[in-house]
Amino acid sequence: MIKSSLLLGGWLGFAPVPRRLLLTLCILVGAAPQTAPASIARLSPSIQFSPFAASVLTHPAPVAGTDGFVHLAYELVLTNVTALEIRIDKVQVRSAGTRRVLLSLSGGALRANLNPVGGPVASDSAASSGPITVRGSQSVIVWLDVRVRRYSDVPAILDHRIVAAPVAPPPNAPRSLTTVVPPVATVRHRPIVLGPPVAPGIWYASEGCCSDFTHHRHGLTSVNGQLLVPQRFAIDWYRLDSQHRAWVGDPSKLSSYLAYRQPVLAAANATVVETQDGLPNNPDIPKPPTIPPIQNTVGNHLVLKLSPGVFLLYAHLQRGSLHVHLGQRVRRGQVLGLIGTSGNSTAPHLHFQLMTTRTFFPTDSPPFVFDRFRLLGQVTQRIWDDNLGLQPTGTLPFTAARRPSARRSQMPLDRNVVSFSAVALP
Repeated sequence: MIKSSLLLGGWLGFAPVPRRLLLTLCILVGAAPQTAPASIARLSPSIQFSPFAASVLTHPAPVAGTDGFVHLAYELVLTNVTALEIRIDKVQVRSAGTRRVLLSLSGGALRANLNPVGGPVASDSAASSGPITVRGSQSVIVWLDVRVRRYSDVPAILDHRIVAAPVAPPPNAPRSLTTVVPPVATVRHRPIVLGPPVAPGIWYASEGCCSDFTHHRHGLTSVNGQLLVPQRFAIDWYRLDSQHRAWVGDPSKLSSYLAYRQPVLAAANATVVETQDGLPNNPDIPKPPTIPPIQNTVGNHLVLKLSPGVFLLYAHLQRGSLHVHLGQRVRRGQVLGLIGTSGNSTAPHLHFQLMTTRTFFPTDSPPFVFDRFRLLGQVTQRIWDDNLGLQPTGTLPFTAARRPSARRSQMPLDRNVVSFSAVALP
């Protein structure tokens, strides 16, 4: 027992153990000599050396999407703490209580949702037949979208089963490294319910959640040493006409974009706690702007405080268009400002999200739902903000929903096209 434990600790990359610590090691692995005091407790059989250190970047929070599923979108970070290269064959998300598997990723599906921290992110069309390997000391992130049918199906605690193996194991070392990494509690309350953040009409929900590759959902960043996905559930809103055009005329002119100077509305009764104004629109549309300083990332903007730890961000507003001031109490449906293209924005749109802090960096990005809207259909191709104005025309490729219908207490998913009606005050 002592020999095998030492071998495991050694090949996992731990330093050699001095002889005087052998007794301690024996006790830790439950192999104390017969001379050890009978009162010494043995560890649970679930305690084991793990080849990975693991963490999540948020508490998974459920939200009902327009696809009929309740989504838990979050991220699992794995660091190979050994000196060996390890192949990951499967990642499973389970109910910690029942061990029921809620999500299982392997092969191309795993590769499309896993990338090195700081490395390239696979697109939602990626596939691969090759092995997925992690070098010693390397960290990878797994982008998870767990789906269940009802809020009541969300377990209180999730865990993560990693099926892996060393690429070139030393003699007598384990050939399988299946391990369960830390359980995480889920958020037990339902997401906040909001009114529309934009005026009545047809709107394209771009860069939204949950399984598609988007700059919001996969926007991993480090702020003051903290690893974050600060725009996980953000949506970029573009106004469309009945022909599903985002712009009409000359795409180098701001006035050609249907979202330009559209009013943004208070989605709830709240207090204005942050504002920024005075930044110009991007003068080079449809070309992407130069990346601005971090303080100007979201351009002219305002932040509403709904309650402690619950804030709404409205970003990329028109210079001089803010209708409100710091400390002002606003009512749901009230006009707050106008859409522009200030900050890191190529085409006029509203960047809208829920935050846990009054600042957009650093923050976490929880989900939210709208009390009512109509789902009209889906934009069928990925068209980024950066190339919207570079398309031959402003008409977006659109497929109508099989049954366009009114939705209540749901979150529009990536590339949904929806319509908001006049604000119905609570």
